[in-house]
Amino acid sequence: MRGGRRAALVLVLALAAGAVLSAHRRDEYLQAARLTVDPARVGVELDMTPGIAVADAVIASIDRDRDGRFSADETRAYVGEVSAAWRVAIDGQRLPLDVTASSFADPDALRRGEGTIRLEASGALPHLAAGSHRLAFDNGYRRDISVYLANALVPRSERVAIAGQARDADQRQLTIDYDLREEAAAPLPSLWLFAGVAGVSLAAVFLLRPPRAARG
Repeated sequence: MRGGRRAALVLVLALAAGAVLSAHRRDEYLQAARLTVDPARVGVELDMTPGIAVADAVIASIDRDRDGRFSADETRAYVGEVSAAWRVAIDGQRLPLDVTASSFADPDALRRGEGTIRLEASGALPHLAAGSHRLAFDNGYRRDISVYLANALVPRSERVAIAGQARDADQRQLTIDYDLREEAAAPLPSLWLFAGVAGVSLAAVFLLRPPRAARG
């Protein structure tokens, strides 16, 4: 059921993002962030779509040798530049993130306002006690030309329950309040199992014991 809820929410967010993508202005760099919270890890997915009027500026910031294509070194440098502008904190303590995947549309698609740059990152959480916690995300990349979206996805784990989300006016900053439940204890072996094993063992003793000699 929870998997269905998560899939439904992802679909809703995708449709909403699609509507915003189609409507965002030509002179804006749309950055849509989705955050996942697990008991031991935080994940960030960021889709970046430049409007037609700002696409050349975005392309120039990636294609630094101006050869009309994005090399591995250029995309790696751009990923580092973007992720360096993120700030993620758990309960007020800075949480470092590692970029785990990235993809870049080709320059022509970006110039048409159709291409998207996607980054995926994650960070390991410190050991957290059960109870209420707060995750804060701040995307400060290219504030001069950007508009932002930020949302939390339905947690994969039953131990995590989102209590609330708060955003600043620009949706550049997102605060997620959530509750972390105690980890369920490992179930104890059933007493019936012990009783069953004991019964089988006792029956085996009687069956295998040599019969008494018949009385005269």
